[in-house]
Amino acid sequence: MAPKVAVGGTFDPLHDGHIALLQRAFEVAGDDGEVVIALTSDRMATSQRTRPVRDFDTRVENLKAALKENLGVERFKIEMLHTVYGSAIEEEYDAIVVSPETEPIACNINEIRRENGLSPLRIVRIEYQLAEDDIRISSTRICGGEIDAHGKMVV
Repeated sequence: MAPKVAVGGTFDPLHDGHIALLQRAFEVAGDDGEVVIALTSDRMATSQRTRPVRDFDTRVENLKAALKENLGVERFKIEMLHTVYGSAIEEEYDAIVVSPETEPIACNINEIRRENGLSPLRIVRIEYQLAEDDIRISSTRICGGEIDAHGKMVV
């Protein structure tokens, strides 16, 4: 049976760390698997941060364009994420791809899945992508004007 892989985030602005996370999800899914990208709702995205975040529809379009351009993929599902757990606590998935920042959420998802009688997900963790200054690439740093989406220092 083809694997079903979950990955989630706000993905705004998109950067090399996001691309690495998404690329790993597609690698885990393989050619026949399904990748479900849980994209935070506008309410969730704006309640979690003080910096501006583009609206859901814009983030969907940016995500689709980036996946096609960077990974050459057009086959995936995007669902709106209203809580940090999304559909991963109740639907059949095989794996979840996370960063060090989101790994604890995946562990909580597995606890809830066990309580609900579902098999735990295989947690696939990628390391942070580092900028030129060896500090992780993040949307906050990009919005703050420190680095660009590829981790290059902004002079």
